[in-house]
Amino acid sequence: MTRILHLLDHSLPLHSGYTFRTRAILKAQEGLGLEVRGVTGLRHYADGPDCEEAEGLTFYRTRGEAKGPAGLREWREIGAFSRAVEQVCREWRPDVLHAHSPALCGMAGLRVAKKLGIPLVYEIRAFWEDAAVGNGTGRAGDIKYRLTRTLENHVVSGADAVVTICQGLKDDLIARGNDPARITIMPNGVDLAMFGQPVARESALADELGLGDGPVIGFIGSFYDYEGIDDLIDAMPGLIAVHPDARLLLVGGGPMEAALRERAAGSSAAHAIRFMGRVPHSQVERYYALCDIMAYPRKKSRLTDLVTPLKPLEAMAQGKLVAASDVGGHRELMSDGVTGTLFTPDDPAACAKALAGLLSDRSNWPQRLAAGRSHVENAHDWATNAKRYLNVYQMLAPVNGVNSASEAA
Repeated sequence: MTRILHLLDHSLPLHSGYTFRTRAILKAQEGLGLEVRGVTGLRHYADGPDCEEAEGLTFYRTRGEAKGPAGLREWREIGAFSRAVEQVCREWRPDVLHAHSPALCGMAGLRVAKKLGIPLVYEIRAFWEDAAVGNGTGRAGDIKYRLTRTLENHVVSGADAVVTICQGLKDDLIARGNDPARITIMPNGVDLAMFGQPVARESALADELGLGDGPVIGFIGSFYDYEGIDDLIDAMPGLIAVHPDARLLLVGGGPMEAALRERAAGSSAAHAIRFMGRVPHSQVERYYALCDIMAYPRKKSRLTDLVTPLKPLEAMAQGKLVAASDVGGHRELMSDGVTGTLFTPDDPAACAKALAGLLSDRSNWPQRLAAGRSHVENAHDWATNAKRYLNVYQMLAPVNGVNSASEAA
């Protein structure tokens, strides 16, 4: 059986969009007949043993601490991670190293791949310098931004194969001079076996949250500035002017939570806005069930134009309408008027108009819901999409395990 060792920033039992995508990938690969394990770097902050099982998956941990000024600290971090990866490789003997962004993971993988002669796949989920700008921890074009980009370019050029989650990221890499033949797209997906059966709406939960009997607009996700939740809050006065019983349910948390709560409290639509806070991932379906439309008003930026989010796909899988800002990442996921509704980004009035239009005319809701569900089933189900990895691995390590897995697929 072919062995794939995944190099990760962090993993289960921590919960994040990053760990959920990792879980989906590893579970789907196991279903295809591959043997998979993961190893995390120093940024996995949860306590636990050196080798830990979480949700049936095995993860090794890097121990130690990287100190020093910026730059030197990250270099030491890469060194500690690469030593941990090398130790796992000598004990477990993987056929392929599969490093996932950020570039620190890729650099650790590149060192070990060259030293031990193991092929390396590098998977980019986002450009982390752009993500830092989007979440307010970095500035476009500063020294950290440029160094991160340079490091990423080095890993991409040294890897045996590259994977990205969407066309936007692939196009950007091609513009940097990379061969498109080396880059495979592995789109974001939903594990329909785990998250594909919507649950019934709980009237008691709706009453507890004070949602009333009117339509509910929902946002479930992390509260980062680039998500545009402030624009969604600012859209609510315009929406309730047309649909007075409409309510907004915000589920999640993050750096912007305090500011968003303050903004909502000062809104003329404050009575129509509910904050749920973070909920366990196992409970998320209960909150999807309360909503009629899921809204994703991402602000326009390099990050949101290049990267496709996961949440709109989850919403479609849960049988919800999706309204989203017209940025590149959303356009790659949905067709306006077919699987979603797109509105001008950074424009609360446009957001309110789109939501009000959907609520005022429900005649095509059944077709929209069916089209969204079909789109996820056909293009974003992990059980199907993960087969693309087999082609990448087969190209790098044509051994019996990959051959048999390909045939089984």
